[in-house]
Amino acid sequence: MRAAQTQENAGIRRSRNTSGAGIQVDGVTKLYRRRLAAGTTDLFVALEDVSLSIQTSQFVSLIGPSGCGKTTLLRIIAGLEHPQSGDVSVQGQPIHGPSPDRPMVFQHFALLPWENTLNNVAFGLKLAGVPKGLRDERARYFIKLVGLAGFEHATPRELSGGMQQRVGLARALAVDPAFLLLDEPFGALDEITRREMQNELTRIWESDKKTAVFVTHSVDEAVYLSDRIIVMTSEPGRIVDDIAVPLPRPRTREAETSDEFQAIKARVWACIGS
Repeated sequence: MRAAQTQENAGIRRSRNTSGAGIQVDGVTKLYRRRLAAGTTDLFVALEDVSLSIQTSQFVSLIGPSGCGKTTLLRIIAGLEHPQSGDVSVQGQPIHGPSPDRPMVFQHFALLPWENTLNNVAFGLKLAGVPKGLRDERARYFIKLVGLAGFEHATPRELSGGMQQRVGLARALAVDPAFLLLDEPFGALDEITRREMQNELTRIWESDKKTAVFVTHSVDEAVYLSDRIIVMTSEPGRIVDDIAVPLPRPRTREAETSDEFQAIKARVWACIGS
């Protein structure tokens, strides 16, 4: 059973923009009020005049030091926060709030602890009003896709961290979003599991090529996964480089040993300043 076939069966049909800018960020500035000593406060500039265009079907990573605003930018794209100035649009439409078409996958899995894998993956479909038989069929497809067949009835506490993250990824994919927003989804995993999840995400993305925005602190991870790497700096949060990653796809681990991979890594590190 293919995802495209189950999409119609589950009543989640969407027209997709297959060319041009999938995400457009124009002059976004975001301020936060922070508390200082002696009860005083000031305004912290999380993002300042950030502009970015992400093409449909690109995999783009945001990287930079802590406090550079990369998660804030991702949350604005998700519609979870709003900038003080500037505009953000997806497929030509301004963002006014969250949408099932822009789910976020978080570092902390945010699963329903009392529900099993099947029900966690089907949760978004349930909210969309998809009948139980159809949503379970679709959930089982994505559970298999992320390598968790046989764990449909396991609760989160019965799963390892890596398996829980697979459930979170399957839940996001199950609603067939046009965009996939990932906020350091592998940051809490051990290195071996992290590499396994990178391979899984690469395999899944290659099959569908959703427009993906991925926040990470890992330079190697950004180079391995991405078509482009957006490097940000902090105080205020700004884009300092936009680096193309022309490594061949499908991406394999052999790419990590290439001179081109190492050259891209060196450029990212030079931008970050380490």
